[in-house]
Amino acid sequence: MKPLYLFRHIYCEGPGYLAEVLDRLGVPYRLIAIDQHDAVPPDTTGCSGLVFMGGPMSVNDPLPWIGKELALIRKAADRQLPILGHCLGGQLISKALGGEVTANRVREIGWHTVARADKPTAADWLDGQPDDMELFHWHGETFSIPAGAEVILENAHCAHQAFACDNILALQCHIEMSAPMVREWAALYEDELDDPAPSVQSAEQMTTGLDEKIAAAQQVAERLYQRWLRPLTRT
Repeated sequence: MKPLYLFRHIYCEGPGYLAEVLDRLGVPYRLIAIDQHDAVPPDTTGCSGLVFMGGPMSVNDPLPWIGKELALIRKAADRQLPILGHCLGGQLISKALGGEVTANRVREIGWHTVARADKPTAADWLDGQPDDMELFHWHGETFSIPAGAEVILENAHCAHQAFACDNILALQCHIEMSAPMVREWAALYEDELDDPAPSVQSAEQMTTGLDEKIAAAQQVAERLYQRWLRPLTRT
């Protein structure tokens, strides 16, 4: 099997729990560290799929690698390769496929409940999962749903928490989180927690009962990751 191309945009926002799932299933991946100035591959001939992690930048920023990643997503979609995006990564997928990324009405940071959308695609991707799930968030922008895709997760703070289409899964929320990652982000991005709001938790709030929250969230992540990997692992 050719490796997945896994794009990291800042050192602290790596694959987290996804790496555990890939290693357990024997799915190879190649880390492309944009934060270390790795080059974006020009095409998808050397990979079996694409994964995009998060980052504090916007897809609308004039950064040279953003256009290259958008072009690579379109090439992968044309080949019907699996594509997965987390937060910034989900926004990259939306924009590459004709959607828009705009400011969300509120910043959403910490643990917040999301609901399974009443859509056939959501029933497929979230089979066996509860209707409501507590997942981790850290974003101020949101994506629109591209033509041909369906929203599968939503909540009151951000209507578009995830969408799926064929072998493509784009997430606004962060299902890749581990407990150390939550603690690290709470420390590194503490300046974003100075203005408490119903949608913005303090560091203390997001780390209280953390092990239990992570365990529940990783059950959701496991289902979504395995569903996304199905085209690669069923053979």
